[in-house]
Amino acid sequence: MQLDSSGLQVLSRPECLRLLSSTPIGRIVFTDRALPAVQPVAFCLDGERIVIRTGIGSKLAAATRDAVVAFEADEFDPHERTGWSVTAVGHARAVRDPAEIARLAALPLIAWAPGSRDHYIVVLAEQVSGRRIIREQQVSQWRDGRDTPRR
Repeated sequence: MQLDSSGLQVLSRPECLRLLSSTPIGRIVFTDRALPAVQPVAFCLDGERIVIRTGIGSKLAAATRDAVVAFEADEFDPHERTGWSVTAVGHARAVRDPAEIARLAALPLIAWAPGSRDHYIVVLAEQVSGRRIIREQQVSQWRDGRDTPRR
């Protein structure tokens, strides 16, 4: 297990993608009028592509057209003080091909927000990184060689 300088477990790319596929909500970071903007979105992982449904005239649809964006998803247990966070960076594109739209429409991607969500945005996860917060006792045991960390 690799730890960063803060004592957080560094996650591999396959583990990051597995964790991304385990949760339906994330946050997309994009530029809106030259300022950073963050918006929660329902998403689905399709291989190494993050798929988002939105309205065709939405601010998100306009801002992410052929732009570099960041995407983040996480899960935390405040009682256990454990959790993980995964960030992906890549180019976003609007999907216009009818065959690709039909294929994406078959994914288990359900929008949580009301209104029409007939526009697909795909973000290729070009750079992926993640960290897991594990309990201090697990880190100490691992460092001392007494135990392997539990997930």
